[in-house]
Amino acid sequence: MSHNPEETARQGLPAALLLMNARAFDDLFDSARLERLRRLVRLGEPMRLDDLSGPDATARLLHTEILITGWGSPLLGPDVLDAAPALRAVIHTGGSVKQHVSRAFWDRGVLVTSAADANAVPVAEFTLATILLEGKRATRYVEGYRRHREVDGPWRDVIPPAVNFGGTVGIVGLSRVGRRVAQLLRPFDLEVLVADPHVDPADAAAVGARLVDLDVMLSVSDIVTVHAPALPDTHHLLDARRIALLRRDAVVINTARGSLIDTDALIQRCRDGSLRAILDVTDPEPLPADSELFDTPGIVLSPHIAGAMHAETRRLADSALDEIDRLRQRLPPVHRVESASLGIIA
Repeated sequence: MSHNPEETARQGLPAALLLMNARAFDDLFDSARLERLRRLVRLGEPMRLDDLSGPDATARLLHTEILITGWGSPLLGPDVLDAAPALRAVIHTGGSVKQHVSRAFWDRGVLVTSAADANAVPVAEFTLATILLEGKRATRYVEGYRRHREVDGPWRDVIPPAVNFGGTVGIVGLSRVGRRVAQLLRPFDLEVLVADPHVDPADAAAVGARLVDLDVMLSVSDIVTVHAPALPDTHHLLDARRIALLRRDAVVINTARGSLIDTDALIQRCRDGSLRAILDVTDPEPLPADSELFDTPGIVLSPHIAGAMHAETRRLADSALDEIDRLRQRLPPVHRVESASLGIIA
């Protein structure tokens, strides 16, 4: 029997298992955060697994009370519940849990939390930066300057006027990210509109926006940014008819899910030079190397970088660690994922 007070205290901690790939683990847990994790839970060996195949997983799951999951973690199905009779909580260090955790966990009463609020921060920051740069038409001036090698000249006349003063930004979906984008836009001289069937005018007003019909928003906005969840009824939410509603020289930004936009219709509209699209997500993802999106004028692609990257992921780790701390203190979780919300969240 151990007489080491520190070891005795550690034995009283809940047993936890990290279930994520090595890259996610290295990004999330620097030495300080790993040390905090060790003060909150008891980590066995191996403390991290990529998947749940093999004898190591069987042995570790038997006594695991808290599963800490992340990007790259496998789907947790009913078989995991059978193998982990002591499991009390799944603490997800990423955003969406729908592709990682089966509904059986909610049916069994296992607490599920996510770091979606923390991940919304960099996505909203990326979106704000893109709105302001596109509203200034900055990237078009940069490209024109590179091509023509002169500060002034006829090439500038074909670039549409900047809209960062008095322009209109339309937000599709008052999600976590959509709300934060609206709030970040408050200091700027822009009208902010929101289209979302699940909110009321007071919800939009609370973040400095005005609730309108989606078709109306598309027809009057200079910049449209998409933040709706990918659901059966939002597939191609921006279809050919709605893309045609967008005013000339409008800009569409998508940092949500590629399936929300009809790619073929978007390509056709951008080809005629009347629309720009900034896409951090695509359908499919990743794109095949011969995708038309790479070569369509007016379409700018980034490789799904809006969400937390590198040091930004530490914010997600902090969120997860805070939830574990609350769980140990028998305090209610802040970021619980409710089963009733699974049908409307990303």
